[in-house]
Formats: sequence, C-alpha cells, structure tokens
Amino acid sequence: MELSSAYSVVLSLVLITFFTCAWKLLCMFWLKPKKLERCLRRQGINGTTYRLSFQDLRDIMRMAKQAPSQPITPFSSDIVPHLFPSYHLFIKKYGKFCFTWFGPTPALNIMDSDMLKEIYSRINEFEKPHPRAHGDLLASGLIMIEGEKWCVVTATCSSSEEIIRGWEKKSLVGEVDVWPDLQYLTGDVLCRAAFGVTYNQVKSILPLLQEQISLTNKILRFVFIPGWSLLPTRLHKRMKEIDHKIKGVLEEIVIKREKAMKEGRADDDDLLGSGHQKGMSIEDVIQECKAFNFAGQETTSVLLTWTLILLSKYQNWQDRAREEVYQVFSNKKPDFDGLSQLKIVSMILNEVPRLYPPGFMTMRTVHKTTKLGNIQVPPGVVLLVPMILISHDPEIWGVSKATQNKLYFLPFGWGPRNCIGENFSLVEAKVALTLTLQNFSMQLSPSYKHAPIPMLTIHPQYGVPLILTRIESSDRI
Repeated sequence: MELSSAYSVVLSLVLITFFTCAWKLLCMFWLKPKKLERCLRRQGINGTTYRLSFQDLRDIMRMAKQAPSQPITPFSSDIVPHLFPSYHLFIKKYGKFCFTWFGPTPALNIMDSDMLKEIYSRINEFEKPHPRAHGDLLASGLIMIEGEKWCVVTATCSSSEEIIRGWEKKSLVGEVDVWPDLQYLTGDVLCRAAFGVTYNQVKSILPLLQEQISLTNKILRFVFIPGWSLLPTRLHKRMKEIDHKIKGVLEEIVIKREKAMKEGRADDDDLLGSGHQKGMSIEDVIQECKAFNFAGQETTSVLLTWTLILLSKYQNWQDRAREEVYQVFSNKKPDFDGLSQLKIVSMILNEVPRLYPPGFMTMRTVHKTTKLGNIQVPPGVVLLVPMILISHDPEIWGVSKATQNKLYFLPFGWGPRNCIGENFSLVEAKVALTLTLQNFSMQLSPSYKHAPIPMLTIHPQYGVPLILTRIESSDRI
C-alpha cells in the first residue's frame, strides 16, 4: 500500500513537471509570439507570419550564405542586396515600417527619423539587448577617454610610417593587399596610444579578436531563441577559450604597467594610466581595454579599408584629396591643428562610412509596453535600426535631402550612446590617409573582387589588392 502511494506521488510529480514544461514551451514558442504578432498587426504594421519552423530565420541564413558566393560586378556601392538580401526583400514587400522574426522574437524595422530620435534619446526606456550567448566576451565597458589628442596623431604617424616603408618594398613587385596591413596599423596605433606598448608585444590578440568577431556574428543569429544561450555548444566553448586567452595577454600588460607606474618608470597619460588614476580594479581595466580595442581598432581598420578602395576606384576624388593634403601639410607630417583644415578629406571620411557603415545594424528592447511615435511597443518585441538601409535609402539621400536631417547619418550611432571609438577613429583615419596620399597613388588591382561581407563590421571578403605607385618628391604638387 505504501509502495503504491509513493508511486502515485512520483507519477503525479512527473506529470506535473511534464505539463508545466509543455505549457511553458507552448507559451514561449507559440502563444506569446502569436500574441505579439496580433498586437503589431492591430496597429496597422505589416510583416511576415510567425511559423514554428522559424522560416524567417532560415531564409535569412540561407540567403546570407548564398550572397557572398559572387562578388558585385560591375563595381557598385549599392551593397544592401548583396549584404542583406533577406532584409532587402522584406522592405520591398512589406515597406520600411514592418516586422520579421528572429526565431520566436518579432523584430520591428525602424527607419522613421522621429522614432529614431526617441529611441536614441530615451536610453533608459529603449535599451540595448544583452543576450547571454555572447555577453561581455567580445567587449564591455563604456570608456570616456580624456587627454591630449596629439597622442593619437603621434601614434598614428609612427605606425603609418612603418606600414609605408613596408608598402614601398611590396609595391616594387606588384600589387599590395592592404587589408592585413591596415588591421596591423590600427592595432599598433591603439597599443601605442592606449596601452603604452607596441603592437608586436600584443600581436597574438588580433587573430583571436578576428575569430571572436566571426563567432559572434554566427551566435547573433540565434540569441533570441529562448534557452539557446545555455546550451554547451562548440561556439560558446570556443568564445570562452578566446576570452580567457585575451584576458591573459591584457592582464600581463596591465600588471607590468601598474608596477612600472608605481616605480616611476612609466607615464600615466594613456588608457591604462587613466584607469590607474581612477582606482579601477585590474578586471575593470581589462574590460575597458577590450572595449576600446574593438571600438578603436576594428572600426578604424574597416573605415580606412573602404576609403582606400573607393579612392582607388574614383581617381578624381583621390587627386582632389591629395591636392588638399599638400596644400595644408606639403611634405610634412600631419599635426592636429592642420587636420581640422582638411575639408575634402573630412567629406570623404563622412561619405565612406555612410556607404559602408562600421556599425550597420543595432537593436533595442523594452521591459514594459512603451509608446514610440503613435504605436505601443510591447515587451518581447525587438526594435531593429538598420543603419545601412537608412544610409542607402534613395528617398532620404537624394540631392535635395542629403543634409536635411542629421538623424539619418548613423554610422557611429547618435545621442548619449554614440560610438565610443568615433573621435579616436576619425583622427586616426585622417592621419593615416594623409600620409598615404602624400606617398602613394592608388589603383584597384585587376585581381580585386568587390565583395563586402557582414561580420560585426563590413569586411572585404577577398582582401584589398591595390597597385601602389610611389610618389617621388619631384612629382608632388
């Protein structure tokens, strides 16, 4: 009798657990998504129909794999159909204000300037999502770099001169793939200006960061599927391994630098010194270094890369930029005061990130039903801000509308959460571009294939082979 009673209790607990889990799964993967879909449609918003098979996510992944298989020919900066074919089709079918699905999560596309202003201004209501799948493994921390801007200029000059000497040798034997050199350049500038070391001392970080970026790009496709971040996948395991290695390298630098500052053998006018002055823990400084490394290194390398590609394609703009550089600096090294006089160069460095924005999409979430414009956004809906779709929209960027609304220029974000690496990146890019124009004329190599691919930034899939021709002193303007 007692055995039968115990069996009944166990069976009841099993059944209760089973039906509780089944109900939660039903709510998570069907009832809640369909409720959110009805809420959006009642407000007049069009979009795709939710399916348990995650059809939208499968279409996004399928088209993303197919698109990079062929380069863009002939050369064109109309890259949206190539980079994001699924979103391009969604917008054409449902309009700019529409929704699609990341698994069971609806993503509402926002391209209206008034709504964008609200999203970027009301930062406590519209927050960045923080999925557990990648958490703080790539970058965390919000740093505010204070200090003299000449530090960036000096560091960039030193690093660029080293790269230029290498290009001089390589240009004698034909084309030069500048993509890995630009990654090295921006990494070296970052190390000199922020860490007080040369890039060679931490060069093991770059391949780890590039792998981490690639893995994060894959992980982001699944982060809105409930429970996926808790699975012990190979992606998650490798991300943690890379994070451990990067922290080890940075921790060694931080500890050595802290010891040197205590002994009076090092200055404290860079990122590490700033952290030491503010009493930050070693862990805090490491996280800030990781954030600054990504913001300062990755964004600048892709900005310079696409700038050299476009100037190599459009020779008249290359000539105009070079003429301005010579007028301001002649053959001298650039200085911070002179950089502010480079109007044409500044125009170019605004146009390039419009066409190839370093941050091409961002997302926001809400924790309670929140008014946005004339709609109510319920929790569970992701707000998708597709900067690259906005910056390529012909209705926005026609000749008569190109400068009317600054909120449509979003390569580095806008408002209180503007990209922390923007100023660093633009100063560094101006210096590097100035020195390059002073020393070389550039043409696209016949082997160049125009194939931008979406990582966390936009990378050149096949590298950047250029024909670099050394400018002799007698040939300079």
